[in-house]
Amino acid sequence: MLKRTRLSLLYAATYLSVTGLGFFLAPDLTLRLFFSNGHYDNIFIRIAGAFLIVLSVFVIQVFRLRLEILYTTLIGVRIFLLAVWIYIYLITKDPLFIGFFAVVGLGEVLSISALISDRKEIPNKTNL
Repeated sequence: MLKRTRLSLLYAATYLSVTGLGFFLAPDLTLRLFFSNGHYDNIFIRIAGAFLIVLSVFVIQVFRLRLEILYTTLIGVRIFLLAVWIYIYLITKDPLFIGFFAVVGLGEVLSISALISDRKEIPNKTNL
């Protein structure tokens, strides 16, 4: 029933997969693509990439299996991440975290808009 919300998860799965692979396979290049001015250990970045790949698999499974019950959870955890990216940016002043915020924030806007739109189309069962 939540078709648009489900489709919005493809964006999240894509950025998690692409960024995860980038951090795992080419950490220096990927950091440069995010305009990072920080200095991070490649092993730590590769571990973060592995976690992103695992998260992408989780999101893909939620999409594939149509686990609508988890859609709002995926929205909620991204709100937490957006707050974390702001906090870490304020500490480090590294544009990397603004990039993270922009990418995740766009997906969040897509998912919330889709959820609102989908819920408007759900018939009110109390009128039956």
